[in-house]
Amino acid sequence: MTRGLIAVGKRFTKIEVEHQGFIERQHVFFVASAAAGTHVNLSPKDAASLRILSPNRVVYLDQTGSGNETAAHIRAGGRVTMMFCAFAGAPLILRLYGQGSVLSRGSEAYAEMLAGNFGGTEPPGCRQMIVLDIDLVQTSCGYGVPLFEFSNERTTLVRWAEGKGSGGLQEFWRRENAVSLDGLPTGLLDSAS
Repeated sequence: MTRGLIAVGKRFTKIEVEHQGFIERQHVFFVASAAAGTHVNLSPKDAASLRILSPNRVVYLDQTGSGNETAAHIRAGGRVTMMFCAFAGAPLILRLYGQGSVLSRGSEAYAEMLAGNFGGTEPPGCRQMIVLDIDLVQTSCGYGVPLFEFSNERTTLVRWAEGKGSGGLQEFWRRENAVSLDGLPTGLLDSAS
């Protein structure tokens, strides 16, 4: 076995320039969250929905899904971790650790973020934005992550949301996204429009 093959993880207090480039090249990232006494949630997200606001702050447009765990965990004071990993090119895993906050759809803060960072364009089915205030950035080797070729973005979620329409989405949110797996309120219906 080759000595020194496994690189030791490195810690940073912010997103460095090379980290930003790596994040911007990814097609998918993963969001993990939990609050005291809850199940840990882990969800894949479309990297096109993510924006780096500063070296210690990121935001993503959160699409409608079968659950709304991240928002519930944030409301309960839980922590959030985002993970990016190289499926092509040089191996690398990058994690962003921090405290999340939710920008409710229909709020002034949401509208300002949408206009200032997403060109004012809201994808069908968008239910809120998740902001992460970062207190630790960590990199690790990623040697065990397999290589994959990116083929295409899926359009299923957009078509589903368009088919539901505003009223159908509101009903789905009431039925499936108002409380977490562990019964915590998500806050989605507090100001959903």
